Amino acid sequence: MTESKEGPDSGRLAHLMALTRSVVPPMHPAGRPFALGAAGAAFLLRRLSRRLGVVGFVLAGAVAWFFREPKRVSPTRPGLVVAAADGAVSHVVLAEPPPELDLPAGERLRISVFLSVFDVHVQRAPVSGVVTRAVYKPGKFLSADLDKASEDNERNSLLLTTDHGPGGTEVVVVQIAGLIARRIVCQVTEGEKVTVGDTYGLIRFGSRVDIYVPVDSKVLVEPGQRTIGGETVLAELPEG
Repeated sequence: MTESKEGPDSGRLAHLMALTRSVVPPMHPAGRPFALGAAGAAFLLRRLSRRLGVVGFVLAGAVAWFFREPKRVSPTRPGLVVAAADGAVSHVVLAEPPPELDLPAGERLRISVFLSVFDVHVQRAPVSGVVTRAVYKPGKFLSADLDKASEDNERNSLLLTTDHGPGGTEVVVVQIAGLIARRIVCQVTEGEKVTVGDTYGLIRFGSRVDIYVPVDSKVLVEPGQRTIGGETVLAELPEG
């Protein structure tokens, strides 16, 4: 009879590893080249100086932390629009959606969330539905907390059609580059189905995400309020 090699120590190690995975969020794939590059630079600095090596590894850890993608649990009640990003609500105003989406003229409610460099920078689907349109537009790199950043800055716009209400309801979500951000990543294309809370993109460094909902939606957040991407409810869509 063969004795099991597993004992108290292996059980404690497995528990510690599971606990670590639950506390330390995984990294978004788009951040791995940056983290690996920073780690490689840290090893080179370590060969030159122990102190420089310590600084290098701290910076590499900061890069990996920036690209974190924590697990989120989204509300599933029909008609809810959740935050697409972590950050602070900077504007709740009436505004025209991006012209490149070719939507009928008319203002919608725009809820803007500003992301600092310390926030999680992945974007999550604010509703479940189909990507009806996806358009990337080059532009400027003004500070993302400025209202005119919605019009002038580089951005990637998605038109999502949900099955809420008669004939469905359209929700627009826009990734906007900021003063430091120089790269927008979008992982979905036209015709693709998305589920509320699923990660669909990433903006590297300080940035902003705008969500446009029908004017008769019920907004549930105020400027200055913090949001948790995939979890905080921004608005309730009209019934029809």
